[in-house]
Amino acid sequence: MDQLKQLLIQIEQLRQQLNDLHQNKNFTDPEVIIASQMLDAVLNEYYRLMQIKSKNDPS
Repeated sequence: MDQLKQLLIQIEQLRQQLNDLHQNKNFTDPEVIIASQMLDAVLNEYYRLMQIKSKNDPS
């Protein structure tokens, strides 16, 4: 499986985890903040790879 697909799977898992946490905790809870930061980091990596791919594949 390529890296972009793996990141998409990871993004979906982290989104679900964040949603589950938020149902029981508020946005300022440290556990929610950490989960949000993890999702942000994976999203940033995904967008970085998408930019590289679009520069290398100008179709």
